[in-house]
Amino acid sequence: MTFNEFKNIIQERFPEVTPLQMEQFEKMDALYRDWNAKINVVSRKDIDELYRHHVLHSLGIAAYLKSQMPDVYDRLRGEGPYSVALPLKILDLGTGGGFPGIPLAVMFPHAEFTLCDSIGKKIIVATEVCKGLELKNVKTVNARAESLPETFDYIVSRAVTSLDNFMPWVKGKYTEGILYLKGGDLAEEIAKARLRKGSVHIWPISGWTDDPFFETKQVIFIEHQ
Repeated sequence: MTFNEFKNIIQERFPEVTPLQMEQFEKMDALYRDWNAKINVVSRKDIDELYRHHVLHSLGIAAYLKSQMPDVYDRLRGEGPYSVALPLKILDLGTGGGFPGIPLAVMFPHAEFTLCDSIGKKIIVATEVCKGLELKNVKTVNARAESLPETFDYIVSRAVTSLDNFMPWVKGKYTEGILYLKGGDLAEEIAKARLRKGSVHIWPISGWTDDPFFETKQVIFIEHQ
């Protein structure tokens, strides 16, 4: 997927995206190619599909919020009555090179993002990409989730581990919910995590885009346990 193909999708699905935000999305390609050549955080064969496999996939969370939780979407963007609201605090746990946190930080400039990963070289890439994009609403942390002293409104993550492993890491770290990007059959995984009945909502990204890559990709929203 080229940037222009990505741009056409974004202009159709998110017409509220500003020229500055689109410029930031465009800059991602060169920044990730440069840093990935120094510190490999995206597979060599995958870097040509940065926009489809990483940026657009990350924005599946934004699509879910816009469709299913429009008040939260507007608040994250600081729109309407939410322009004077306190920014929501978002933790991207296991961010790697910055996914889904960096595309979401571009989309939601009114929110405060903390990008956390236990692997230092990945955080170096995420940090430098944020600098290159001049993102003022992001801080990066080389740490494990359990060591973070803060509590966040929402946690986002992209398939860092199974949910039964993930949930103990974030216990007591969030107040509203978790937005998790995951693929495949999730029934057994959700059962193992012993999540509260009725608190898990699964949204197929394929309902938002007909791109075959997203056929098995889903957004899982987990209400505060």
